[in-house]
Amino acid sequence: MSALDIFENDSDDTKSAIMRATYHALCEHGYANLTIQRIGDEFAKSKSLLYHHYDSKDELLVDFLEFVLEKFKADIPAEEYDDPCAHLREVLDHVVPPTLDAERYEFTSAMIELRAQAPHDEAYREQFSRNDRFFRQQFADVVRDGVETGAFRDVDPEQAAALLVTTINGSMLERVTTDDAEDAIRATRRELDAYIDSHLLAESGE
Repeated sequence: MSALDIFENDSDDTKSAIMRATYHALCEHGYANLTIQRIGDEFAKSKSLLYHHYDSKDELLVDFLEFVLEKFKADIPAEEYDDPCAHLREVLDHVVPPTLDAERYEFTSAMIELRAQAPHDEAYREQFSRNDRFFRQQFADVVRDGVETGAFRDVDPEQAAALLVTTINGSMLERVTTDDAEDAIRATRRELDAYIDSHLLAESGE
């Protein structure tokens, strides 16, 4: 999913327009240089509407963060899978793809910038905590299904999910904060696949 996909099916109401303007301004200016005025420059409607709905940049950004995280979660592959291993790999393909196009890179950069505010701001921390809990639960459910059907070994689903989410978060951070990260990300993904094969998959006849 690219960032454009987040807004693809949105109506043109004020809330959606504000979220879209916030995204474009954040990608262009970054968190430190972002202002309500710069968001207003991307907003096709009256700038007074921004000040009517939000008193500060951070109030708007926390609302934006909740908006995009909910959209991102809704796009996670959730259809029925006969094979838990295939389901797990499909989710990994979605959240840690081997390469990022420019739009997805900008989106990831914006999320990392906002996550960097979490150590100092409870509202940001709450949003990212909820997001990480969601993904841990998603992965735990897939692993638990695999254990119950005999496709996976008798592992602890929550521990497996914690490892996967922590690794994914680390790969996102490295991807947008270091040079030449793509080789490392592909290596990380290979190791995640190796983890599934060696640690999760039940041996034939088990």
